[in-house]
Amino acid sequence: MAAFAPSELILNDQNNIYHLNMGPDDMADKIILVGDPDRVAMVSKLLDSIQHSSQHREFVMVTGMYKDKRITVLSTGIGTGNIDIVMNELDALANIDLVSRTVKDGHKSLEIVRIGTCGLLQPDVPIHSYIVSQYACGFDNTADFYEVEYTAAELALNSAFNDHVNMPSTLQTYTSASANSIITKLDSDIVYKGITATSCGFYGPQGRQLRLKTKCPQLNEELTSFRYHQPSEGNPLRVLNFEMESSMLFALGNALGHQCGTICLGIANRAAGEFSDYTSITSQMEKMIEYVLDRI
Repeated sequence: MAAFAPSELILNDQNNIYHLNMGPDDMADKIILVGDPDRVAMVSKLLDSIQHSSQHREFVMVTGMYKDKRITVLSTGIGTGNIDIVMNELDALANIDLVSRTVKDGHKSLEIVRIGTCGLLQPDVPIHSYIVSQYACGFDNTADFYEVEYTAAELALNSAFNDHVNMPSTLQTYTSASANSIITKLDSDIVYKGITATSCGFYGPQGRQLRLKTKCPQLNEELTSFRYHQPSEGNPLRVLNFEMESSMLFALGNALGHQCGTICLGIANRAAGEFSDYTSITSQMEKMIEYVLDRI
């Protein structure tokens, strides 16, 4: 394979990958992604030791040890566009020789867990619940720029989802499944598992209306009422939550051969019109972070 041109694989003056400002040795094989740069400190204070830290723009990174496990914590900022940058550059660090600019022999699979917050869409799911995404349905077209091969199960869910949800004709949706191994690690009797709606925005794309009306005033009600019966499965899947990153994480993660999953803390219940307080969000998030660190 020909070497990647400097305009395509961009490195900084330290020969680190450009946006993340990381070198291959700075990154662990186990990675926790958080949206908020300030949340990196919340995770890293639980590490037993710190080996590396850096920052470029909204991408704050710390690598250290937790109970004999080497873990990288990285902030992504908000949205699938930032996940596009993060996933491509993490994969490049794992699977491209930055000196020769060629793909390495063999393949390294990273274990990547996103820890986030979300809005809940089911009235019976209480605030501060842990939501593990089995599927993520994306309300944007970022992944459509890639040659992603979706599974039959993903395509079947996508078809049912599009038949049920009345989106503008210009908007495409897609689905992707998180890796079973990650779901197994994050699963317990205290989590809720189901479908996550990944939105391209926070206000109108999630059914919020302030001064400007949305074209989808019925969106949240349609998401709440959606049920998907998986073949050979008992209870139907429900759309449990809204967030802004997981569909791209899963689509690129699966296509690039990485194990990716998302767990979110529910901080608002859209159906009930309720929102947590900030003190509780911080304390509950700290508990969920420790829950994840002990399982990955």
